[in-house]
Amino acid sequence: MERVLGLAAGTLGLLILLKLIRRLRRQQNLQDKVVVITGASSGLGKECARVFHAAGARLILCGRDQKRLQEVSDELRSNSNGKTQTHTPCTVTFDLSNTSLVSSAAEEILRCHGHVDVLINNAGISYRGHILDTHISIQRNVMETNYFGPVALTQAILPSMVERRKGHIAVISSVQGKISIPYRSAYSASKHATQAYFDCLRAEVDRFGLEVSVISPGYIRTNLSVNAVTGDGARYGVMDKTTATGSDPAEVANTVLKAVCQKQKDVTLAGMLPTAAIYLRTLCPELFFRLMASRALKEQRPKQE
Repeated sequence: MERVLGLAAGTLGLLILLKLIRRLRRQQNLQDKVVVITGASSGLGKECARVFHAAGARLILCGRDQKRLQEVSDELRSNSNGKTQTHTPCTVTFDLSNTSLVSSAAEEILRCHGHVDVLINNAGISYRGHILDTHISIQRNVMETNYFGPVALTQAILPSMVERRKGHIAVISSVQGKISIPYRSAYSASKHATQAYFDCLRAEVDRFGLEVSVISPGYIRTNLSVNAVTGDGARYGVMDKTTATGSDPAEVANTVLKAVCQKQKDVTLAGMLPTAAIYLRTLCPELFFRLMASRALKEQRPKQE
């Protein structure tokens, strides 16, 4: 019996060692790598800029507000700890929701260092509203920012990665890209589309040696809900309780860094309840639908006609 237990323990130890070696081999050293981050002027994008800058990456910070991007760049430069060789970030200003501008923005991005090693599609907008009260233009606007913008930028950068046979594309999706909850239709739809597109992309570019990561966090303590749009296009302006008690954006940024370094393909960062809901949607959809209908009634009674 002791010999059997000893053999089992030895086998388990060997498997753990092999797994550790495999993980170390897959890890990517980010020193001097060119990393593009969209939505880098605030929230999760700003935190990603901090952790990738600290890892020695050559950052290209993207967003709509040049002044705020420059402030982030200046802050990163002043906070360098000296332990790692860091680089002054470049900034490229453009509106991701205006896909007609993305091609020229991608050209400017590529001119910064001649290539891109890692593209992090982070920029996005949230939505709060009842479908009955939401104009179709709002649905389109959210899709432009959360789906068509990242797709356009990815497809503009992708040929240069394919040519080099090297590159990593990451996208910040959401748990709501895996399950939908009431009064988030535009947001959930954009994240579902994002998950599907980048899953397809991963399969299609595998033969070129490219990596694709989809990171799906739950609620994060940022101003996402405050800046969300409503059904008529107005600013929501409320910090939801779920957002206020969400994950620390610095912790989520470190998860993004880990996903890139370890070349993880699909990462869900959520608590026990959202994770259980994802499995429930797959294994027992009828129960999931009943729970969501109950939640919809509790949060806001449907508009009576």
